[in-house]
Amino acid sequence: MNILVCITSVPDTTAKITFTDNDTKLNKAGVQLIIGPYDDYALSRAVELKEQAAGKVTVLHVGGADADPQIRKALALGADEAIRVDVEPADSYDTAVQIAHIARQNSYDLILMGRESIDYNSGIVHGLVAEMLDLPSYSPVMKLDINGSTATITREIDGGKEVLEASLPLVLGCQEPIAEWKSPSMKGIMTARTKPLQVVPPVETEQLSVTGKYTLPAPKGACKMIPADAAETLIRLLQTEAKVI
Repeated sequence: MNILVCITSVPDTTAKITFTDNDTKLNKAGVQLIIGPYDDYALSRAVELKEQAAGKVTVLHVGGADADPQIRKALALGADEAIRVDVEPADSYDTAVQIAHIARQNSYDLILMGRESIDYNSGIVHGLVAEMLDLPSYSPVMKLDINGSTATITREIDGGKEVLEASLPLVLGCQEPIAEWKSPSMKGIMTARTKPLQVVPPVETEQLSVTGKYTLPAPKGACKMIPADAAETLIRLLQTEAKVI
């Protein structure tokens, strides 16, 4: 089985976020970058599937060299090789075009990625890639089993879960608990240094969106403690101050 796992390189959830260029770009200076958590689950399931049957896992990232440590971590977790498209993608469409271009050059049975990145949260890249490759796409996938050329998928839907079967190849957006969270072993870290990381140029694409400005969420207000027997006060404050009911 030949599996392509697309990973993002995103700020750690505890990082202090600031912007540059008139608030149109993320300021990466001093920011700890990590593999997107949903991508981590996709990678873990890909490695599990590879261990169950002969195959290869290729990691793909669209972005700059500052993501190389995250790519090496993915190799330490069990991926066999990596490709980095050397461009800062302008938007989700740009990212999808680069992924689809790489996918067309190979024969992948599965293309896995997180259901969304945790920085821009568009959640549309897997669908765009599938459309460009004329393949089925499902998301968010919580469980994935492969039997021959058939995938059994459990995905989250409004109010419940859906179990379905589909033929490979597929493009899937993944989330927990599709696989057990993995940490790289010392052996994995050592072998990752010798695994191939191919850096390729991007293909030209059309920029369909332009960022106007980013803003941070409003600071949290002061916390008011309401006694447990003062329900009327709580309701009044929710109506008049918080204005949520």
